[in-house]
Amino acid sequence: MASCDVTVRGGGIFGLACAWALVQGGARVRLVETARIGAGASGGLVGALSPHMPENWNPKKQFQLESLLMAADFWAGVEVAGGQPSGYARSGRLQPLTDAGAMAKAAERAQSAATLWAGKALWQVVPATGATWEPVSPSGHLIHDTLSARLHPRMAAAALVAALRAKGAEIVLGAAEDEGIVLHATGAAGLQDLSAALGRPVGNGVKGQALSLRFEAADKAQLYVDGLHIVPHANGTVAIGSTSERDYDDPTATDAQLDDLHARAVAALPCLAGAPVVDRWAGLRPRARSRAPMLGAWPDRPGHFIANGGFKIGFGMAPKVAEVMARLILTGEDAIPPGFRVEDSL
Repeated sequence: MASCDVTVRGGGIFGLACAWALVQGGARVRLVETARIGAGASGGLVGALSPHMPENWNPKKQFQLESLLMAADFWAGVEVAGGQPSGYARSGRLQPLTDAGAMAKAAERAQSAATLWAGKALWQVVPATGATWEPVSPSGHLIHDTLSARLHPRMAAAALVAALRAKGAEIVLGAAEDEGIVLHATGAAGLQDLSAALGRPVGNGVKGQALSLRFEAADKAQLYVDGLHIVPHANGTVAIGSTSERDYDDPTATDAQLDDLHARAVAALPCLAGAPVVDRWAGLRPRARSRAPMLGAWPDRPGHFIANGGFKIGFGMAPKVAEVMARLILTGEDAIPPGFRVEDSL
């Protein structure tokens, strides 16, 4: 008799979150990670759970909205089950506005958000107050949204492992046999394997680099300044990231690009000057060809499923991805939205 109903391969955020949803649905789960928990992109530092722009609405943006709204209950349940913090907080986000044109566009988006977000969060233009924890804003105004949240990737992964173990799931670090249904959530390496198996490229890994400063701002909003994330965490650090590199020699090596990120962050938020660097990270983030998560059955491999491709938005998408994949595997209910299916990346 099989000792598990579902084998989940991959100890990143998609694998861990899907395993948790499967356990919640009554499945006996074995999670197998051949390296270490969070060995890829899920072992990073940033943890910005931020929405897409409230305009040009599509299934991907709706899916992300639903996932972000699910996140508070999802992470609270994980923390209660395992007794470990995830670092989750829906603390909002500030973005500087450069000029009158940017302010007008932001005001249009505020009106769109009022409809698209159905009153469950705000996107608004507010005057800068000159507070220490505010980005430099040429216009004197900021975007403030109340949908954005943050968590610490490594804390969140550890919290999920603790919750899974508390509920009887088996966590295997190293080699293990597949039993039952198999869910492949193996990140950038998994995209390479899938490309080889299908004989065509379905995605690739994009290198990212980030760093962490020792600076206490746990109760503050995250900032987004000219493509740069500045995210305060519950453990007394502030994460800064990240690069997006298609060409690289070593996927896990940090270099001078982090010095540029650091300088840009201090220019945007001068209170960070002098805060010591406590960590530097580099790794590959899985990017499917469709740029959306890749979900569904593995073509021509019965009993095998895929959850991959959470490029830059994996932690924010994870609660909804987990719910959809658990329903598909356990009940056959297919709620995968257009653009997210495996075949959309073929």
